[in-house]
This record gives sequence, structure tokens and C-alpha cells, in this order.
Amino acid sequence: MRLISRFPLGTYFAIVYAASAAALIVLGLPRLTPGGSPNPASLAIFPILVVTVGAAGAALTAISGRTRAIADLWSRMRLWRVPASYYAALLVPPLGILATLTALEHMASPAFAPGFFPVGLALGLVAGFFEEIGWTGYAYPRLWQRFGALRGALLLGLLWGVWHLPVVDSLGVASPHGPWWPALFAAFVFLVTAVRLLICWLYVKTGSVLLAQLMHASSTGFLVVFSAPHVTASQEATWYLAYGGLLWVGLVAVAFGRRLGTASKEHVPVKPT
Repeated sequence: MRLISRFPLGTYFAIVYAASAAALIVLGLPRLTPGGSPNPASLAIFPILVVTVGAAGAALTAISGRTRAIADLWSRMRLWRVPASYYAALLVPPLGILATLTALEHMASPAFAPGFFPVGLALGLVAGFFEEIGWTGYAYPRLWQRFGALRGALLLGLLWGVWHLPVVDSLGVASPHGPWWPALFAAFVFLVTAVRLLICWLYVKTGSVLLAQLMHASSTGFLVVFSAPHVTASQEATWYLAYGGLLWVGLVAVAFGRRLGTASKEHVPVKPT
């Protein structure tokens, strides 16, 4: 209890990164050479990582704040009465992905034509529901308190991106990525950090963990739904980078960055006890 009370963030990230490291040990380092076949083990382990993120957040919330903290987390997960304009933000991922791929399809190669894999929405819902219990429900309020809204969101985005290390070579349609794996991973971290800023902006403005879960589901789900099925490894890294750039320049840096950085702390409801 004293350890969790003194180091609530350190304890949380130690747990989720330990799970990620265990997956890395089981899977081995991602392949950096051409050839081989996709590793289905990483797809099986990914749900375990996702559930661990949420379970650790819920457990540490209960340990640090007991019944009152759990009730508070539950209320933020049920908070859906927010202005409709914030729900409209859920369209940013599908529209941004389609715009990126369509532009690349016409400007670079027909291989960038968007696909359609609707099962991706179910995958997005599972990832969004469990992960945001931990990332937004537990970690971000504490990062916000310690580092401020914007810096806390940036730090969480980077940590979230790196957390995907054991399974990133199985993401997308061009797996395994061979020598393009480092470029894909860098583009992926660049992309998800921008997505995290968007999720945190919604939380700052509404205090709703539910809305964060839905934004995560929209981002992950539509990334799977519309991923171009015929791209090469290099092309996949390219469109991840392009989509991430669209979010950073057009949405996060210009429209939301200053607002997030100057927000009040009215929606920092969790204080370690």
C-alpha cells in the first residue's frame, strides 16, 4: 500500500510494461529481415496485454482509493451526457484514414486503395473498453496532475506507443515488415501519440472515460477496417506516417494543442490517497 501510495504511476507502468516485456520474451524480438511468415502468437497475446492494462488500472484504483475511487471511476465510465460536438470528434479517425489513403491512392499508387474489414470495429471496441480503464481512468489524471494536461498527454502517448513493441510487427496487412520494421514502428508511435492527444483533449473537456473509450475504439477499429490490403511494408509505413502527420498538423497541433495546454483542472477527479 505504501509503495502504491508513493509511486502510483511507477507501479502502474511497471505492471503494464512487465506484461509487455513478458510478451516480448515469449515472442522474441520482432523480425528485422525479409521473409518469414506472420507470427500468430502475437495476435493471441495482444488481448492479454489489452486486458492487463485495464485490470491494472481498476485494481490500483481500488487499492489506492477503495470503494469511493471505484465509484468515481465507474461514474466517469458512464458519463455520456456531453455536448454532441464531442461525439462528432469520433469521426476524425475514419475520415482521416480515408482521406490519407485516397490521396495516396491517386497521387502515389493504387495499392493504397482503402480496404474494408468490418470485424475491425469489434477489435476496436475491445481494445478501447479495456485499455482506457487504465490509460485514461487511472494513468492520465495522475500524469495531468504532475506534468500538466499537454505534457502529460504527450508522455502517455509515447509510453502507449512503445508499449505496443511486442506486437507491432503483426499490425497491419504487410506483416512481417522485415527491414521496414523500424520505420513502421516509428511511424506507429508518431501516429498513436497524436491519437492520444486527441483522446486526452476529449477527457480534459468532458471528464468522460466513456468518450475516451469510444475514441480509442474508433481509432483502432477503423485503422483495421480501412487498412489498405495490398500495400507493401514500405507503403504501410508511409501511410501510417502520412495519417499521423495529418492528425498532428491539421487536428492536434493547430486545433487542440493550445486548448489542451491551458485547460483548467476541473476534470482531474482522481487524487492518490
